[in-house]
Amino acid sequence: MTKFIKHLNEKLKNPEFKSEYFRQKQLSDLALKIQQARQKKGMSQVELAKLSGITQQQLSKIENAINSNILTYMKVLNALEYSFDVKPQKRLSA
Repeated sequence: MTKFIKHLNEKLKNPEFKSEYFRQKQLSDLALKIQQARQKKGMSQVELAKLSGITQQQLSKIENAINSNILTYMKVLNALEYSFDVKPQKRLSA
């Protein structure tokens, strides 16, 4: 793991890589939270998709951090009785 961390830290010195890395991390974090919320409610992907008014395939993409339309995320979050939390973040340094 140490080699990976060293490699990642080296790559994070590149501003473009760093920006994309943290964008993807946010997407992955959101995907994981949605999946955990669904499982906590004891719902299958099919059940949540139906309740959200989307397809199971769309929900699978969301849970696998494959970018989707923000309206689709909102449908899923509303069905889970969750909401987006918009807050300021620290600016990434170059």
